[in-house]
Amino acid sequence: MKAATVIIFVFLGLHSFSGRAQETLPIYSDYLSDNVYLVHPAAAGVGNCGKIRLTARSQWSGIDDAPTLQTLSTHLRVGENTGVGFILFNDKNGYHSQQGVQGTYAYHINLGRNEDAHQLSFGLSFMAVNNKVDESSFVIPDLVISGIVQSENYFNADIGMAYHNKGFFSYVTAKNIMLSARNLYGDKESFNLRRYLVTLGYYYGKGKSFQLEPSIMAQVIERTGEQFVDFNMKVYKKVSNAQLWAAFSYRRGFDNAATEELNYLTPIVGVNFQKFMVSYTYTKQTGEILFDDAGYHQISLGYNFGCREPRRGGCPNINASF
Repeated sequence: MKAATVIIFVFLGLHSFSGRAQETLPIYSDYLSDNVYLVHPAAAGVGNCGKIRLTARSQWSGIDDAPTLQTLSTHLRVGENTGVGFILFNDKNGYHSQQGVQGTYAYHINLGRNEDAHQLSFGLSFMAVNNKVDESSFVIPDLVISGIVQSENYFNADIGMAYHNKGFFSYVTAKNIMLSARNLYGDKESFNLRRYLVTLGYYYGKGKSFQLEPSIMAQVIERTGEQFVDFNMKVYKKVSNAQLWAAFSYRRGFDNAATEELNYLTPIVGVNFQKFMVSYTYTKQTGEILFDDAGYHQISLGYNFGCREPRRGGCPNINASF
């Protein structure tokens, strides 16, 4: 409990820290592909298996210099209470790109018997990011355009907590809470893009061949006031020695003229076979305001390792299927 007290103290202290932050890893629907750790640091080592996940995302297929994102993440439980995690990511959008590395420490407190899925978790992530703009190929004469590759290194942090009780799961996370990267587009001003997220869900049908997992994730961006809610439904079906699953997510913007018309529809299909996972994600933007008329495609690959005995009544975050 001494370690838990330290984690709570750090959580409260950093939550009140008033830095100006720059966005780091973008938030898509990756978390529905058994990859909650990409969004919530308290998910590091939360379950009975260590996990490796690789994702590759491409937007606006067929368009040169379209946005792409690749992530490699792993997390596992060390001992009885400690979780650790690690993320590498490469995010590119035209002439702008950023590469980052993130490390996570989590602490999990068992609130019931050892065999029960009932625990409270805290997580803290620190990351280093290189933010880059490549103007070397620009031919337009303008004093604002330097004609070189501009680069800034910066640090940031995420912090969060989670609560699991049998089929119920919840996460609360504050992202980008620390100091900042400077704006690379002329005035060198820093931006506060601190973001807050809440996830709630429940897993039905434990022990049956068909299961349901409805969930929601709400997020708020502090500086701009943008608000989004993901309404999710995930279904699982056991077939022979594999598990098929599918998810559907509807992301809706609220209470902001620029985001109220931003709606995203995301179907996901996947399969778990033994310790392996593979999934495909397609996202389509809808509404009166469209940034593009193409789809977003993503492939996720996963491998579970170091698995322990499953906990009684736990959701898939707690108990890996195979």
